[in-house]
Amino acid sequence: MQSQEQQAILTIALLAAIADNNTDDREREEIKRIAQSLDSEHGVDQLAGIYQDVLLKRTDVTRAAAALTDPELKRLAYEMAVCVCDADGASNATEKQFLQSLRTALSLDASQAATVENNSAALAAVPLDSAAAIPASPVAGTATPTRSEADLDKYVLNHAILTGALELLPQSFASMAIIPLQIKMVYRIGQSYGHELDRGHIKEFLATVGVGLTSQYVEQLGRKLLGGLLGTVAGGLGRGLGSAATGMAFSFATTYALGQLARRYYAGGRQMSPGVLKSTYQSLLGEARQLQGQNLAQIQQRARTINVSEIVELVKGA
Repeated sequence: MQSQEQQAILTIALLAAIADNNTDDREREEIKRIAQSLDSEHGVDQLAGIYQDVLLKRTDVTRAAAALTDPELKRLAYEMAVCVCDADGASNATEKQFLQSLRTALSLDASQAATVENNSAALAAVPLDSAAAIPASPVAGTATPTRSEADLDKYVLNHAILTGALELLPQSFASMAIIPLQIKMVYRIGQSYGHELDRGHIKEFLATVGVGLTSQYVEQLGRKLLGGLLGTVAGGLGRGLGSAATGMAFSFATTYALGQLARRYYAGGRQMSPGVLKSTYQSLLGEARQLQGQNLAQIQQRARTINVSEIVELVKGA
């Protein structure tokens, strides 16, 4: 993949991230931070500059799409855009209009586009209660969960291993499963402490600690693209185990820290202030980074057993 093509795909992903015109200041700042961080990490000066061009409307879909001539790269760019638009739920009317413009600009085959859209929509639409329900505690906020503490700890660790493993896969669709898995994990933990949560509450919970949905997905895809992992262009999992190490560690740590924070938050009756939530999350991230190294072999083994065609069912059963 040439640098010009890489920049075009990154541009399309960032255009998708702000396509609905409802990206709040927290999300925009997080995307900006991610752009600067990825540039520094990979020794390039692409993403931060592209982000500025996107915000200042110095580029657009037509210009970015014109740099892509390979059918596989066109499909990859469209898949990334669809997944970014669906990261915080099914695409709204404005995002669908953006995707229509992108399809036209890429001259994308209608059947290919429909397959991408249907796969992404299916993942975004997985209900919170799609797996067997955990019996709720009789009193909301009780300190005793309906699952043992050891069981909840294992539940969180298994989710962290799974999301880390998904980052090692070359398919961009695999990364999209990470956010629904994190949302369902928080939902299940809250449920075990007697709290019936909805997506709105969980999204705000994640945003409060600094985990944006769209921005997190942009970061996951950016790491894969800059690391040369995405798509058949990259050569698959064997090469990815090295180049995706940072992204894998990021997803493992984020998921583990979110799970452990949710346990404390809901066990305590949702009494933590935003400041305490943020500081506790940052502390848990440090613990998670140490655990990631200890569980590396399990993460790599889990990656080898994931069937990408069954990801939607995987999320449903989480």
